[in-house]
Amino acid sequence: MTTSARPPVTPFLKFGNKMMELFHSIGLPVGPMHLLRVKGRVSGREFTNPVAPVKIDGTMYILQAFPQSDWVKNVRSAGAGTLVRGRKAQSVKLIEVPSQERAAIAREFPKQVPMGVGIFVKNGVVADKTPSSFERAAPGIPIFRVVPA
Repeated sequence: MTTSARPPVTPFLKFGNKMMELFHSIGLPVGPMHLLRVKGRVSGREFTNPVAPVKIDGTMYILQAFPQSDWVKNVRSAGAGTLVRGRKAQSVKLIEVPSQERAAIAREFPKQVPMGVGIFVKNGVVADKTPSSFERAAPGIPIFRVVPA
């Protein structure tokens, strides 16, 4: 799968992201969703993005279905952010996982977050919804290890 083009964020997805922010702000987290707040690399303004972390052996990882997004660029630049679930917020470091170590983590995503798989397929990041497809595409999927700050 190719990850060089930047897929558009649809109005429906933008609306869904705003709804996630609203639910969390009133203390109602939805499913596995968290909010990740990260400072912009250019503006310094804080941006919020819904994420669905994967947990493996007690370590949390965040995968991105929009590999060329500003979200990824901001995380790479800042290296830290705030992870929010409901009204609980935690400062975290975000460490990018080397591409050769991503396969086992990516393979877990469709098992742990089946509702989030479709966006990876729609964006052309993975060929299909199977764990093996995520494993094959892993080198091109930005994955960040979440470490409490």
